[in-house]
Amino acid sequence: MSVLIISALMKNNLIEYSHDIYALDSGYLRSQLVAVHLIVHQGRVALIDTGTFETLPYVLKALKNLSLNPNAVDYIILTHIHLDHAGGAGVMMEAFPQARLVVHPRGARHMAAPAQLMAGVEAVYGKARTRELYGNILPIPAARIIEAPENTIIHLAERPLLCLDTPGHARHHIVIYDAYSKGIFTGDMLGISYPELMVNGKPFLFPTTTPSQFDPMAMRQSVERILALQPETAYLTHFGRLANPQQYAPELLHHMDEFVNIAQAAFNKETQKVGADNTAQQTVASSISHALRHYLFTQVRLHGVALNDAALDALLGLDIDLNAQGLELWARLALPNAAA
Repeated sequence: MSVLIISALMKNNLIEYSHDIYALDSGYLRSQLVAVHLIVHQGRVALIDTGTFETLPYVLKALKNLSLNPNAVDYIILTHIHLDHAGGAGVMMEAFPQARLVVHPRGARHMAAPAQLMAGVEAVYGKARTRELYGNILPIPAARIIEAPENTIIHLAERPLLCLDTPGHARHHIVIYDAYSKGIFTGDMLGISYPELMVNGKPFLFPTTTPSQFDPMAMRQSVERILALQPETAYLTHFGRLANPQQYAPELLHHMDEFVNIAQAAFNKETQKVGADNTAQQTVASSISHALRHYLFTQVRLHGVALNDAALDALLGLDIDLNAQGLELWARLALPNAAA
């Protein structure tokens, strides 16, 4: 049985799973990078993550294919507010007039007034690239936002969806457990598993440590908490349905530990050499990126992936660079000699 199921049954632009759960490709940057999940119950819909403003037409088409209209959408649930997950929330809230936005309390104010959120993204990508990728992020009226602290339960018709506080990737991260399907929507908390890295039905998972709130101890605790629910399936935003996630979590956590070791080694080497100034920060991030590339390329080939370097760079280059930036920031704030 395939473990990471990308297309159980294709229905136009939809991937159809069991228990009235669907996914669609958001269209962000390339195929099968970001999934938007739909839960349909008694004619009502919850969207989990949104992709970007460019994803709305795909969602509208998916609803039409399911013989549903925009008024059927009751909830848009964000696992967190990084813009590959939340950038389309504003335009979708306008398009779905009955919907309420569900988001971690730390993220709620940024969805109501997104200027600070956009400034943070611009610090990573630059202003021009941010606008190209994400357009203008529309504010969402506070009255339509539901803050979801720990153990919040949202009812989609009669179907309870449990929101759990899961920091580690970001302090504003939640996962959503659906007891009806025994499935869990993990956002970025169970890492990334691209279809191109699957070998003989076995996925390759690696963590995402993007800026600016990566915390390895919190990530480990959140992963262990997810596994304690004993979910039968996990729905990854990047990308697809993962069966038996307990089997693959140890590998994910091992890779996280190795990422941290790479960051520690690069930080210690470069700060001792040039001091903890801006030049050192750039050098550390570059060193981490180079070491992550070598590590991930080695690991995916041990996994059995036959892609050449150019293909792996195209597939993993963005993740490697962003992960390196997040690891550099974590090292600068967390390591004992960071204030040197």
